[in-house]
Amino acid sequence: MVEQQQCLVIIKPDGLIKSLTGNIITALSETKLKIVGAKVLKVPRELAERHYAELKERKPHVFVGTVDYITGKYHTDRVLVLVYQGEDAIEKIRRICGSTNPEDADPVSIRGRYGRIHSKTGVFENVIHASDSTENAEKEIKLWFQPSELAEILYPTEKLKVEVEQTFWK
Repeated sequence: MVEQQQCLVIIKPDGLIKSLTGNIITALSETKLKIVGAKVLKVPRELAERHYAELKERKPHVFVGTVDYITGKYHTDRVLVLVYQGEDAIEKIRRICGSTNPEDADPVSIRGRYGRIHSKTGVFENVIHASDSTENAEKEIKLWFQPSELAEILYPTEKLKVEVEQTFWK
């Protein structure tokens, strides 16, 4: 049996403000992977900081600008977050995305076509995020999605009884 791999994909604010979501999803459809989760959301600063925690340690000078970027300081404050699943999901998606630095990316990749480096801030507006390992995919998916928000259970879960305040439709 072929092992199913998951990959978190975030179409970042510059991808949404430039109406590139359709083009990006079409490019990703070449992978023949299955989408098992999708949502549009405003990115709270706390979530962005947790997502980029490793960057804070590795490249602290890049961390603040990256968090500002994904939380909407330069464009919109929304992102489209997707979970793809299938054989070799990470490698397939990352190949189509291209190098993180848009200037180094293959011109036909997503980042090569649509990315840029913002001259005033130095921030890579690279349109898309894709998990780079199975370990990071699991960490990121659990950070951005609750099990109930996915079409399939991807990782072990447990049922807990909790009291929370929640907003409901009137």
